[in-house]
Amino acid sequence: MTALIEARNICVRVGGQEVLHDVSMQIAPREIVTILGPNGSGKSTLLRALLGILPVSHGAVSQRPGLRIGYMPQKLHIDRTMPLSASRFLSLPGRHTQAETQAMLTRVGVPEVADRPMTGLSGGQFQRVLLARALLTRPELLVLDEPTQGLDQPGEAAFYRLIDEVRDETGAAVLMVSHDLHVVMSASDRVICLNGHICCEGTPRVVSNAPEYRALFGLGTQGALALYQHVHDHDHTHDDHTHDHDHAHAHDDKHGHHHHAG
Repeated sequence: MTALIEARNICVRVGGQEVLHDVSMQIAPREIVTILGPNGSGKSTLLRALLGILPVSHGAVSQRPGLRIGYMPQKLHIDRTMPLSASRFLSLPGRHTQAETQAMLTRVGVPEVADRPMTGLSGGQFQRVLLARALLTRPELLVLDEPTQGLDQPGEAAFYRLIDEVRDETGAAVLMVSHDLHVVMSASDRVICLNGHICCEGTPRVVSNAPEYRALFGLGTQGALALYQHVHDHDHTHDDHTHDHDHAHAHDDKHGHHHHAG
């Protein structure tokens, strides 16, 4: 199969209640896909079903054989009484050398935290250490469950830029879940809007204009999205602004469908 992971018409029941109904999706190599939805929309359930942690009551999930997945969980509770340093945390399974863990901390932008206790890190540092741990498996697919929860907007923007760089450098596909719309969308190739079923999907620009998206999230998100796209363009296009703009339009025309799920 060309897709790294695929769900076909899956339904998932949790505690006797159907949380996901007739969801089909797939992730291609190198693609950044974001699943958006309000609280209780089934985002984490979908992730867990895709990872094989939760059984599906209908449909099927398939992964490419031998697929290496790096998973960054939503919450990780570190025992506050245990002085676990960041580098010790990364080398805990014993599979990675100190040089490897230090190189990865440097890559994610926090080389200075190696000897600091995990419990003393800021929110942004902690998230980057979790990302480093996921990247040490050299994943072909990086799965992030609300990775910027608790970060302020500049912190979120910086984190998503880092994810973009990691994808470009390693070729890993990225699947992330978020309920926060301000900065996540411009980092994505494709956005899937979920509310128990897929409401709409497509490029960020298409989804943000879709009536189903606006029904879920209201009209107030467009300004923040436009603002961040503007900043994002300046960051990455290096004088090649017109080309980038044209490419974005072509991309929208090609992939910019959104569909209604009954």
